[in-house]
Amino acid sequence: MIVDFDRIELEEVSRHFGRRRALSRVSFTLDAGQVLGLLGPNGAGKSTLLAIMATLLAPSSGTVRYGARVAAEAGPELRGRLGLLAHDLHLYPELTARENLRFFARLYGSPEPEADVDAALAQAGLAGRADEAVTGFSRGMRQRLALERALIHQPRLLLLDEPFTGLDDASMAALIERLKGLRELGRLVVLATHDLDVAERLVDRVVVLKDGRLVADEASPAELRQRYRAYVG
Repeated sequence: MIVDFDRIELEEVSRHFGRRRALSRVSFTLDAGQVLGLLGPNGAGKSTLLAIMATLLAPSSGTVRYGARVAAEAGPELRGRLGLLAHDLHLYPELTARENLRFFARLYGSPEPEADVDAALAQAGLAGRADEAVTGFSRGMRQRLALERALIHQPRLLLLDEPFTGLDDASMAALIERLKGLRELGRLVVLATHDLDVAERLVDRVVVLKDGRLVADEASPAELRQRYRAYVG
């Protein structure tokens, strides 16, 4: 069964860990062709929310709909339509760039894994270093490779948790352009970041969390830094 969707909708999503409230009644929607900036201070619930949207964590209450279906109805096929780039890049450092991508292409059941790997290496700008072990790569090179790892199965929804951390200006610019290209292709992108300058340049909408609660959901404002300070205090 092929699972496809043009919208993701969160309705009253809450998550508790014992007596600690990580998220409380968060609701918003995201449509295809949009990049949503997920903002908030440390501990606001951003990573928890991304884990729920990636189906790695179940909400304590509330629903997440991918099109007309919730995760339980869509089944495991839904994960084949999701891509996640988290703090852990999920790369095997002892393997080469090509071997890493080949592993994930086969894991997702690509009918043409070698062609997908070649395209991903070219997109990452790593074709010339495809057969080198990842352990010798710079932070920017690993980040570019990890992004293509998350995209090698052409997911509908891409979730990114602080992808700009530790990148130099050139790597940051390349990542921004890659994400803009995904927007042009009609993907749904959720970007959790502390970098407000990047958010101003890239996102179409912002959702701001504070203490697990949604405090803002609006089109990306021109003066985001000032507005953000007002949102979180």
